[in-house]
Amino acid sequence: MTRRTFFLAHEQARRNVADFAQKAPDGWMVVFSEPRKKRAQEEKYHAMIAEIASQVEHIGRKWDADDMKRLLVDEFADEMRLAGTPLHHDGRVTVSFDGRRTVQLGIQTAEFYVKEAAQFIEFLYAFGAARDVVFSE
Repeated sequence: MTRRTFFLAHEQARRNVADFAQKAPDGWMVVFSEPRKKRAQEEKYHAMIAEIASQVEHIGRKWDADDMKRLLVDEFADEMRLAGTPLHHDGRVTVSFDGRRTVQLGIQTAEFYVKEAAQFIEFLYAFGAARDVVFSE
């Protein structure tokens, strides 16, 4: 056995974790973290991003869903930072090797926790509402 995952959903699960910790071989490590986003959340925000991309222009043009996603995630991360609740994996920007461009690093929706994905979906609703985006639930 190389890996075990426990979801702390009830008292028995907590007892199972404690029991396993007592029996685990030396050198094993324990990591507690918030749960990662759910597939349904991912499907929801990707659909919303596609609809935003098809209806919203940025600097005089429309962008494909992948590019729009990068723009929206960057905006979301900045809003969260300004609100005092930055994402758990903060992004960074740096200058390109030739010094002529800015490059966004680090923020990946694949790393969102459940609550961050939920906040991102709410951000997308607000972003869309401010720009008259019609979402097809």
